Order: sequence, then structure tokens, then C-alpha cells
Amino acid sequence: MSASSQHPVPAQPTAQATAPAGGPRLRAVLEGIPAYAPGRPAAEGPGSFKLSSNENPYPPLPGVLESAVAAAGSLNRYPDMACSGLLAALSEHFAVPVSHLAVGTGSAGVAQQLLQATSGPGDEVMYAWRSFEAYPIITQVSGATSVRVPLTASEEHDLPAMADAVTERTRLIFVCNPNNPTGTAIRRAELERFLDRVPSDVLVVLDEAYREFVRDGEVPDGVELYRERPNVCVLRTFSKAYGLAGLRVGFAVAHEPVAAALRKTAVPFGVSQIAQDAAVASLGAEAALLERVDTLVAERARVTAGLAERGWTVPRSQGNFVWLRLGEDAAAFATACEREGVTVRPFAGEGVRVTVAEPEANDVLLRVAAAFREGR
Repeated sequence: MSASSQHPVPAQPTAQATAPAGGPRLRAVLEGIPAYAPGRPAAEGPGSFKLSSNENPYPPLPGVLESAVAAAGSLNRYPDMACSGLLAALSEHFAVPVSHLAVGTGSAGVAQQLLQATSGPGDEVMYAWRSFEAYPIITQVSGATSVRVPLTASEEHDLPAMADAVTERTRLIFVCNPNNPTGTAIRRAELERFLDRVPSDVLVVLDEAYREFVRDGEVPDGVELYRERPNVCVLRTFSKAYGLAGLRVGFAVAHEPVAAALRKTAVPFGVSQIAQDAAVASLGAEAALLERVDTLVAERARVTAGLAERGWTVPRSQGNFVWLRLGEDAAAFATACEREGVTVRPFAGEGVRVTVAEPEANDVLLRVAAAFREGR
């Protein structure tokens, strides 16, 4: 795919919108902003399962709930704005300087801080599409222009096309690895070739929200790539493998100028003390974490194999979910699942993302998939 085939999403007007008489004037850039669509909750009652959000189906790791409850006793106090305890724990865990770390309200919150620090009207932000649906939202909010580069036919990042699409206006590139919602992951050699082509003044953000679920040894750890490349920033989260989705705590690993900019753009006291203490406790429960992740990875393999046996083509996922390219049947499949007590995440006209959950939920999904396939 050539660079000429890439079409930036036009920037929204930067002037202020006309307000109704007596009303406030709001930024015109907010008009027509795409809405983030969260996964639908499961239906009430036994036998209902939520597979529509990439959450961990298991409760917090041992010792984490106790830390959170203890922290709740000081709700009348502001949290540690510097997140000093969490940063110290992350620094030790990843062997990086504290000055190379920044914490925010989930990796999505940190991603929005990155936009605030790098991009505005007239700038371009690039990402594959389809990918994490927050990218176009936070780009439009910043006033920058989205450049969406289509995935390949095998649901993977088209890194050569992305490199071709870089211009003098490119300020930031999101690389979701593994990619949400397709689950595909980029291997080291391909990613390093891409990074070699990106100008050193363009920030490349390796969004690794699902890193703990990767089992392909050729998929690199972004933290290792960051060490040698000042324009690489790595995003991680406690929402997925660690099971703290409800507490909203994520972090970035980046060289000092980028990390410092992230700390400047952070919402004061944005990460609660409950979240900070729970994250520290989670880092200390690594043995239990690995056991739990191994269980989900085994279920991912079982679900993938079960779908393949029933005639489905499923990309090789390295996340805690699988992707079904259904096209116009996406909504119908989601409805069929919901009738049987499981909610999944449809993307209209494209496909359905299904989170890997407990075995009982996965069994229902496989039954519905088999019946749906036969009915088609």
C-alpha cells in the first residue's frame, strides 16, 4: 500500500462554535466527535456472562483487596500526587529510572496526556485501523488530524504503509501491540524496521495493554526497545492481566523529556490512593498473576481451536480476546450471543471481539458460534 493511498481524517474546525443566545461558546472541534462505546453489561441472573469488555474475569490478586480496603480508610485525604510508592515499585520491577515513568488514569488516560504533550491543530496522529477506538477520540479532542492506515488482509498492522504515510506534520504514532480488537501482534524484526524508518522527532507509542498475555517469543517487549530509542514510549496498564479495571491506573515508560511532559499534563490527584496501593500490591503478587494469566491463555487456545473446528477463521490472538471478522453479520451474531446469556462487543459492519473469560462462558460462546455458523 503506497503513502498516496492513505487519507488523513480531516481536522475539525479550530474556531469556536457559535453559541445559542445566552449560552457558552464551546470548541467546534467537539462537534461530531465519535463516542466511546463500552462493552454492554451481562444480563441479570445466573448463566449470564460479560464477554464484551477485555476485563479479567477473576477477582483481585491475593493481598490486593486488603490493601485497597486499608487505603479506603483515608478517603478524607488527597492521594499522593507524586505516586511515589507506585513509581518506586515500577522502577524496581522494570529496572528503569523513576524519572522515566509517569502514571495516569489507565493507559487510555496516559495516552490522552501524550496527545496534550505532542499534538494540536495542524499536527497529525497516526494509527492502524481498526485499532483501539479511543485513538480517534483523543486525537480529535486535541485538535490534531487522524491518519488511519488500514490493517492488512490478515488483520495486522501494515507497518510499511504506516512508514510511507509519515509527513512533516506527523507528531505521534500509536502502535497497539497486541492490537485491540484483532489480537494480532507485531514481531521484533518488522517492528524494528519500522522504527528505523520513523524520524527521531516523531514519538512512537507502543501501546502494550495486553503484554502479559503474549506467548509468541518473537513479539518484543517494548520496554527493551525503549531503552535504545529516545522516541519510543511504552504504555502499560493494571486493568487487564492484573484485574484492576475498576480502579483506573496505567503508566508510561519513556525517556525523561517525554515522561516529564506526561507528569505536567496529568490531572492533579487523578490516581486515587486506593488505586496506587492496589497496584503496588499487585506487582508483589507476580506468582499468582502468572498462574492466572496462564489459565486465560490456555482458555484462549481452547476457544480459538474450538472456533476453528466449527469452521471459523480466527486471527492468532496474543491478547485476552479473539476477533471474528463477520462484516454485516456482526450485529446478528452479537444478538444471537445475547439470547444465550453472553454479551460480546460488535463493531458494526466489521466484526465481533470476544473476551476470553471463565470456561463456562467460553462454552456458551462456542455453542452459539457453532449454531450461527450452521445457520449461515
